[in-house]
Amino acid sequence: MSEPTPVPEDAGGGSRTATVPSLETRAPETTAMRNGSHGPAAGGSRGSYGGGQPDGVLPGDQRTADDVEAGIVALWRSYGGSRAQELRDRLVLHYAPLVKYVAGRVGTGLPAHVDVGDLIQSGIFGLVDAIEKFEPERGLKFETYAMQRIRGAILDDLRSQDWVPRSVRSRARDVERALERLGGRLQRTPTDSELANELSITISELRELYAQLQLTSVVALDELIAAGRGTASLAETLPDDYAEDPVASLVDQDSRRQLADAIAQLAERDRIVVTLYYFENLTLAEIGRVLGVTESRVCQLHTRAVLRLRTKLNEQSET
Repeated sequence: MSEPTPVPEDAGGGSRTATVPSLETRAPETTAMRNGSHGPAAGGSRGSYGGGQPDGVLPGDQRTADDVEAGIVALWRSYGGSRAQELRDRLVLHYAPLVKYVAGRVGTGLPAHVDVGDLIQSGIFGLVDAIEKFEPERGLKFETYAMQRIRGAILDDLRSQDWVPRSVRSRARDVERALERLGGRLQRTPTDSELANELSITISELRELYAQLQLTSVVALDELIAAGRGTASLAETLPDDYAEDPVASLVDQDSRRQLADAIAQLAERDRIVVTLYYFENLTLAEIGRVLGVTESRVCQLHTRAVLRLRTKLNEQSET
């Protein structure tokens, strides 16, 4: 069972235009930040979401930052004229670090079981859509536009996977805020009556709301029980009523071994009686015909064998 993913109201913190390099200056993974300017790169500056070199050129690349900038501008012009898929894919690869940046910001407000890789995968579709619909002639920064499209694609995918209605999510946030306000004001945990008054609803409506909010409290079995308590998941701590008890299994194996040793020490006729009666499920009369004796004699042999087995097992348990 997986927990429904609550979509944050402002996951990622909205647009980050002040910290993302513009299209006119450089591409995300190769050129340096211009601090919003359109001039040459400031020596030693570094992109906010990229890990490139200070001059915007990767090790071994003989091009300068201006060459990289000119190449990206030319690539955009070529794509705007032909709309070729090959050129679009080159732009997607170039701006891929932007998707990782946005996915990381959105993921900070989500539960631990949400994989950032899944967010990045959703964000790639938003990046492709942004490249296809971007109009450079409007004079807008591509990064500003793309971040909104990427963030929107990620949130849309999260909402599509969440079976909890958005209205219930909104009510849950209202309850959380009301609890925080009352807790700070009263310096204690508020009662249901106080919470209902804060929300301007009745006690019965508050209880109905609690029932709806139970949908948002599903526990993911793959989550850790608590941080720093090892790698055991919650699923591994649930009892299995049908699982074999290892202690009982060892005791049973040891008892069988002792019984086999005791049977091996019986006289031959007594051992035959025990084997035919308990392992072959023959009756006393059938055993008598096999041994050529009467049924009463077989009964005597059986009683003697059982007594001897009991004595030997008691001796083994005492040693």
